[in-house]
Amino acid sequence: AAGERLQQAVAVTPIEIAGRLRHCLIQVSDVSIAVHRERLLRDQALELRLQSYSDGLTGIANRRHFDAAMENEMRRAKRAGSPLSLLMIDIDFFKPYNDHFGHQQGDDTLAKVAHALAGLLHRPLDLIARYGGEEFAVILPDIVDAQARQLADAMRMCVEQLAIPHAPASGARHVTVSIGVATRTARNGADTAQLIGAADRALYAAKRSGRNRVVVETF
Repeated sequence: AAGERLQQAVAVTPIEIAGRLRHCLIQVSDVSIAVHRERLLRDQALELRLQSYSDGLTGIANRRHFDAAMENEMRRAKRAGSPLSLLMIDIDFFKPYNDHFGHQQGDDTLAKVAHALAGLLHRPLDLIARYGGEEFAVILPDIVDAQARQLADAMRMCVEQLAIPHAPASGARHVTVSIGVATRTARNGADTAQLIGAADRALYAAKRSGRNRVVVETF
């Protein structure tokens, strides 16, 4: 009708009539409305699933998405004997920033930092997630520690180059990040908790040693 294709359902039912040739009943029904409704429900379900895996403030993956992806990538790394690197990233002196500029501007800065970090990830399986508060996590499958360190340095410099003015109480001119790096290999055989713990220790070592730097944990 008017160039529009209809969605149809065809049902063929055999009919046995004694003493006569075999017949069948053919029913052709317009199911366009039902198909449209099913497609709409499927799209809505997909949208809800995407929302449940995305951080509403920054638009990147949320903690739930990170946990699921981390388990999947850890299983794959163990099965294939391939490396798996993890970056833990924290915005330096973010509390003084919020206290000085307010939470609304703090949220805007979180989104800017997340967008800048995400822009440096180009492989399909790489994932950046908001881990909590002002902390981010980056999953890097098939990446050894030297490569992870190189990417972490690029991320640190990228945030610094945003030149977002910091709060006077922070003692820093611009907003920066500290990054901890850890890599799971077939040799160290780390599980998920051990890899996250190693990256966390590296992050806090970076903060203790002056912030705005990258530290790699080896184990």
